[in-house]
Amino acid sequence: MINILDLLLLSVALAMDCFTVSLMSGVILRRNLTAPILRMALLFGVFQAAMPLIGWFGMAHFSQYLEAVDHWIAFGLLAFIGGKMIWESFDKDEDHEPSFNPLHLRTQVLLAVATSIDALAVGISMACLGYDHIATLTLPLVMIGVTSTLMSIVGYWLGVRFDRIVTRRIKPELIGGLVLLFIGIKVLLSHLFPDF
Repeated sequence: MINILDLLLLSVALAMDCFTVSLMSGVILRRNLTAPILRMALLFGVFQAAMPLIGWFGMAHFSQYLEAVDHWIAFGLLAFIGGKMIWESFDKDEDHEPSFNPLHLRTQVLLAVATSIDALAVGISMACLGYDHIATLTLPLVMIGVTSTLMSIVGYWLGVRFDRIVTRRIKPELIGGLVLLFIGIKVLLSHLFPDF
C-alpha cells in the first residue's frame, strides 16, 4: 500500500486538473462568486474520490491473478497518466478563450467528470497495490476528495486575483505529471528491489 506522503503527493497530482480548470474559471469570471465556485469545487472533490472507487471495484476481484505483475500495472498506469499530463502541459494552444460558462451546473458536472477520468486508472492501480477491501480505501479517497476540493478553491481564487499572469507562469499539469511519474517509478523500484 502507498504511505501517507505518497498518498498526499498522489492527491495533489490528481487535483492538478481541478486546479487548472478552476484557475481558468477564475480568469474567465474575474470576480469572487462564492456559492457557484464552492459547488464546483465540491463536485470536483466528489468525482475525484468516486472515480478511484469505481476503478477499484472493477479491478479488485481480479488482483489475486495479477500479483506477479501488479507493480508493472501500477507503474504503467501512473506513467501513462503522468506522461499525458506532462504532454498536455506543453500544449501551445493555452491562450484561447473557453466557450463554456463555468457557473452553469451542467458545465460544472461535465468538467468534474472530465478532470476525474485519470483517477479511474489510479483506482485500478490501488487494487494492484494491496488495497484489498473497501475499508483500506477510506483514507486515500478522503485525501483525494478533500485535496481536489481545496485546490479547486485555491485555483479559482488565484485565477481571479492574478488573472493571466498566473496561467503564463505556472504549469500545474507538468508538476502533477512529474509527481505521478515519480510515484510510479518508486512503486516499480520498491517491488523490483525490495532492499532499495
